[in-house]
Amino acid sequence: QVKLVESGGGLVQAGGSLRLSCAASGSIFSIKAMGWYRQAPGKQREFIGMVTTAGFTSYADSVKGRFTISRNNAENTVSLQMNDLKPEDTAVYYCNADSNPRMRYWGQGTQVTVSP
Repeated sequence: QVKLVESGGGLVQAGGSLRLSCAASGSIFSIKAMGWYRQAPGKQREFIGMVTTAGFTSYADSVKGRFTISRNNAENTVSLQMNDLKPEDTAVYYCNADSNPRMRYWGQGTQVTVSP
């Protein structure tokens, strides 16, 4: 089993920056990739980006050039650096981990609110 805990959410003005962190514990040896999703009220959960254990990253078009995912394998953490935040970025942000065998784990979520 893998446990994920997000931190770093909060309120920020449009154009500002925020950094989210996700700490993984448990069967971390089985993790193949970790990523971030977000979900606004009444909307479907949206993929943001991910990073594999080899360090390869991918991003959704909506955040390319503004958001950056980084990892610290020694500390079993991943971070989401969010720059030039916009009101439409307001959502609950979730960390996820994909493991071997085929399993997906989720954190509890952290609220990000961007004011105009």
